[in-house]
Amino acid sequence: MSQIGIFYGPQLGSVEKVANLIAERLGKDRVELIPVKNCEAEVINKFDNIIFGASTIGKTNWDSEYKDTDWDVFATKLENANWQGKKVAIYSLGDHIQYAEHFVDAIGWIYERLEKLNVEVVGFCPAEDYDFIESEGVRNGQFMGLPVDEDTEPEMTDLRVKNWVKRLINEFGF
Repeated sequence: MSQIGIFYGPQLGSVEKVANLIAERLGKDRVELIPVKNCEAEVINKFDNIIFGASTIGKTNWDSEYKDTDWDVFATKLENANWQGKKVAIYSLGDHIQYAEHFVDAIGWIYERLEKLNVEVVGFCPAEDYDFIESEGVRNGQFMGLPVDEDTEPEMTDLRVKNWVKRLINEFGF
């Protein structure tokens, strides 16, 4: 069975917490957790199935001393990977109350970069299951990945991850 690479950033927060939860649900023997900070795109080549995890709003958005986020740097390297035959799923953290007009925009941001590289993206979720105003992560009534709101709906995270992982196991072909 091929392994799954979970590429996530930033570290030490909710994005990493959810990466670990996804890894537990998939089975730790199938998963390698990889922080995107200082990661080279060639690491992607080791995996047929990939999960990308990011936060949408955080310290890096309002701290002018913080120059580049982990994802800003890693995204510039994506074109250096071999995407042939790979499937990618995306999850993003957001706050549907405080940032209702930008809820999990990172899903859309990552999706657009993968779309330009003709990468097959899986793991879409119905937008109707969430309460928000606007999101760059939605197309045709679906989030192009898993939205997670650890700020105002942490009690929903486990169930959302559980259901998403069931879908991914099928879409990844396990």
